Amino acid sequence: MDLLTTFADSREFERAVALLEAQSIEYTTVSPEPAYCRVGVTAIVLDEAARSRFMSAGGDVMCCGWVDYRPPRDPVGGREPRTFDEDVVGAVVIVMLAPCVADLDRLRLIAHVGGDLSEVLPLLNAEMPAASYVRGLPVLTSMDGHRMVSIFKDRVAIAKADDIVDAWVSLERVRCLLNDTWSRRASITPSYELRQRPPAIEIYKRLPGTNCRECGEATCLAFAFRVWKGELAPALCHPVFGGDRGDLRPALAQICSGLGLSDDDTGSLGNRLGRSS
Repeated sequence: MDLLTTFADSREFERAVALLEAQSIEYTTVSPEPAYCRVGVTAIVLDEAARSRFMSAGGDVMCCGWVDYRPPRDPVGGREPRTFDEDVVGAVVIVMLAPCVADLDRLRLIAHVGGDLSEVLPLLNAEMPAASYVRGLPVLTSMDGHRMVSIFKDRVAIAKADDIVDAWVSLERVRCLLNDTWSRRASITPSYELRQRPPAIEIYKRLPGTNCRECGEATCLAFAFRVWKGELAPALCHPVFGGDRGDLRPALAQICSGLGLSDDDTGSLGNRLGRSS
């Protein structure tokens, strides 16, 4: 199986290429140019043996994480990305790439943005009746086809992207949506209403599925439903927050952010709820 990684900065990509060539390691690339050059940096694809050699010689080259490589379903478009007179989003850089816990055949990612999206989110909430908005964080969660997209004030998290190009496509849609909405802000009345929350099954998909009963519930599905209703804290899942399934913790925190239960999607959810439970 070939593996893929990308970078938060084109300079890191260039350093990686220089190292690969110095070590005579074969590689291929997937470029976001031109259509997605505002949301992506060229990705590198290596086979497992080449990845091992690269990592051994890698020094301080920083990548965003490795995932199984799946050839992109769709080609990168040839059209230049849109520009905006007032770009509220700013630079978009992927900082984390990993398999999607809810669907291991797909990807999840986190991208930081250069702008402050706090004032855009209530505008989006007013125009997206199917979205879930939590004012206290703030975060707005919606579906982009089968992809789950969570927009925070300083980052975007996407789950269930099909491949790296599909991830860039979704990020570019988010970038344009945010800027389009911001350009029309004078005609939109902001909404701070919480209309709905991510379904309980999305919480269940991010649990171990072992029905260990350490949380006090008979099944993981029953636990997910009670978390969804706000009756139990996610941190009561001991395998995730204190056991051998800590790998599920970021993804569980991300989906629970749509319930207003976390401050970020990197683990403080468990720390905060663990102290209070």
